[in-house]
Amino acid sequence: MARVLGRCLRGAGVLLLLAGALSIAGGCTGLPAGVDPVDGFEAERFTGQWYSIKRLDHRFERGLTDVSAEYWIREDGRLGLRNRGYDPSDEQWQEIEGTARFQGEPDVASLTVTFTWPIRGGYHVIALDKDAYEWAMVSGPTRGYLWILSREPELDEQILEELVGRAEALGFDVEEFQRVEHGTAPSG
Repeated sequence: MARVLGRCLRGAGVLLLLAGALSIAGGCTGLPAGVDPVDGFEAERFTGQWYSIKRLDHRFERGLTDVSAEYWIREDGRLGLRNRGYDPSDEQWQEIEGTARFQGEPDVASLTVTFTWPIRGGYHVIALDKDAYEWAMVSGPTRGYLWILSREPELDEQILEELVGRAEALGFDVEEFQRVEHGTAPSG
């Protein structure tokens, strides 16, 4: 997996953040084997603010707190997104904007995210609160990328445990999950 990730990241010298989005060079946009995106997805309901609650570690988010993402529908039909996180060592906010387009039908939550051409990555919603769109679990192209997102900076522990269990059943290394701190950064 490290070799696959290395090939995907080769040449990417751009600061990348999530939160709900992934950016990898080389067109790594697929899904891990045996992982399916949510169907019945409604992009309009997914728009707005999301907070990263737990994630697998990546160099482009390492050390960041207060990580969030905002999504909106653009005039061209694609999703716009802004990922943001606070770096306490530099005492600065890091931010990046991009776009996302559906890889197939718009009711299947499998997208390609682009921050700077040709840097793009797979963004696949693999679990979702379809009733209220209050939480989501998002995978990248390999089992090395996973985020649990919430509309609030905190997520009910029972829901969080259930999502961690789902991730483990799908073969993600949940022992490597990191909790994202919120409320520690200055306004800005």
